[in-house]
Amino acid sequence: MKSKDHKQFDESFTMATLREVYDKIAPSRYNLHHWTRFRHELETMASEWQTGRLLNLGCGHGADFLPFKDGFDLYGLDFSSVMLELTRKYAAKFDFPVTLAQADASQLPFFDESFDWAISVATYHHLESREARQRAFTELKRVLKPGGEAFITVWNRWQRGFWFKGQETAISWRTGEETLYRYYYLFSYPELERLARQAGLQVLKSFPEHSYHHSLKFFSRNICLLVKKGG
Repeated sequence: MKSKDHKQFDESFTMATLREVYDKIAPSRYNLHHWTRFRHELETMASEWQTGRLLNLGCGHGADFLPFKDGFDLYGLDFSSVMLELTRKYAAKFDFPVTLAQADASQLPFFDESFDWAISVATYHHLESREARQRAFTELKRVLKPGGEAFITVWNRWQRGFWFKGQETAISWRTGEETLYRYYYLFSYPELERLARQAGLQVLKSFPEHSYHHSLKFFSRNICLLVKKGG
């Protein structure tokens, strides 16, 4: 069962403990988030991109692959071995082939210019340091082919509920009688765009999730970013 509670970030939190948390919560996430929350956005990307080799960074249990199951050569990466086991289960259920790797988004185990496209849904906000977040964008650029694009989502620092909280926070997930906490770094629109540009990526657009219907994008729950590698 998911809880929306959060607490002040503890600097002793590390990616190692975050990996352990996701190994534990993976089965309940598989059931609770069985379908992607970004169906509209991902179907739009699939329609525009049409075909090619696609990398899913932080693929979780694989739900974000579905819009790309026909016509794309699919690759997924996650730091949780249990999540990857569930991705295999999900891929078998929906009948799509996928190549998977266990690794961190800031250290990609792929050759330069390996992918036409990339997606990363709710992953970069779990990277625990400024250096790791910057490396993740640098690595993304490295593995994209010239002209390749990437669609990224992160939580927004200025969404309602976090206005008076710190930029680093820990969000709970309750599984059985145990409450586990996940590290989040909350981005703003300008900061996310700046990181992409510092890595040498072109920002095509930044926008809120499809379900957000207010005129000011800066208070959306999620930030969606579309970037391109020049060349």
